[in-house]
Amino acid sequence: MSYLDIFIIGWNLNALMFVLNLLVAIFTAKRADILEMRRDNEILGKLKSEFDQYYPNRRYEVIVSYFIPFTAFFRTSFRLIEMFLFFGKNKGSKLVDFMIYKYSSDIEKAKSE
Repeated sequence: MSYLDIFIIGWNLNALMFVLNLLVAIFTAKRADILEMRRDNEILGKLKSEFDQYYPNRRYEVIVSYFIPFTAFFRTSFRLIEMFLFFGKNKGSKLVDFMIYKYSSDIEKAKSE
């Protein structure tokens, strides 16, 4: 197997994770009520703006991770495992609850450093 083959496999796995992320977002949006989504969007918007103060280049890091073979695959796989463990521990929670938890915990980590 050549290096090119390995790179192609890595990029294909990154593309798979991008599609999987997109499907999770679409299915989550279909299940939610419009008013509930607006309320959740306000909460997440506030957390995201605070998160961006501590991690201003995070958006670029994510974009670049999809161009480096295997990086987005491992990053997203870890996040999916973390989500499933969160949902297993917190029965009845939604994806928004996980997102609030992640933003809050990352903000607290940045504040404590």
